[in-house]
Amino acid sequence: MNTNQPLETMNRKSLTNPQDKPVPASSPVETTPRMTGQLTPRMYVSFAVTFLGFMIFTIGTKPDWFGWDRSPVVGFVQIAVFLAGLAFICLGGYLGLLTLWWGHERTIVSEIGSRLVGTGYVIAVFAGMADVFGMGSQPFPNVPYFGPWQASGVLIGQGVIALGFLLLIPFSSHPAAHKNKSKQT
Repeated sequence: MNTNQPLETMNRKSLTNPQDKPVPASSPVETTPRMTGQLTPRMYVSFAVTFLGFMIFTIGTKPDWFGWDRSPVVGFVQIAVFLAGLAFICLGGYLGLLTLWWGHERTIVSEIGSRLVGTGYVIAVFAGMADVFGMGSQPFPNVPYFGPWQASGVLIGQGVIALGFLLLIPFSSHPAAHKNKSKQT
């Protein structure tokens, strides 16, 4: 490459392929080589975040297992703790499943799945904190109570999260495998 060229021309040429055709912005670019079948550090982080979220979620839902239950009802702090644990579970699961898409272009189904994970979490938070937001069976002056309606709303939110995770799974193998199959037939 000629070093006397302007910087703009050098940068523009470095972004194009050898045939001087621009690379589409939607094409995946692999920044580091990855061995197939090996866990990446991002997967370990996602496992750790998910496990931490599961522990926080368990503490929020069943504090009596740890000897920490101080109330006969499920109150605001307990709801906030298990919703924080659910947030960590969603974050860890999202990171792990996003790692499975490494080097592949994500499909519209996976994009919908990632949005469903966020939507499910919002449903769970709004249903769990309905009394705090003034929409539940116990308005603000009363103590927030996690009743059957709130529990149903949180379960619906968790179902939407699970559906989002299912849509995030890359069910197809490497795109080159599909090209080889079509050539064989």
